Amino acid sequence: MLVEFSLIPMGSGESISAQVARVIDIIDKSGLPYKTHAMGTLIEGNWNECLTVIKKCHDTLKREVPRVYTRIAIDDKKGKKKLLDKKIKSVESKLGREIRK
Repeated sequence: MLVEFSLIPMGSGESISAQVARVIDIIDKSGLPYKTHAMGTLIEGNWNECLTVIKKCHDTLKREVPRVYTRIAIDDKKGKKKLLDKKIKSVESKLGREIRK
């Protein structure tokens, strides 16, 4: 399954890069395949793996700030793996060229 999520720490001021760095460190150390972008992160794994990582990220921020807003979107396609890159390659195949990543 692919899970895209973002966590927004609220009540810590305008700059959140320190909190984002802590969250990315948790994701990176999880061993799950992931891609981070300007508005969130996409991880790939099974239900328990993905939600365990998201919960750990959420709980870490919750200890630091009074409020955490977490958004989660799940694409759960039975029997499919390594979708993190396959979806992009499929689009590129249809376009006949690589896209900017």
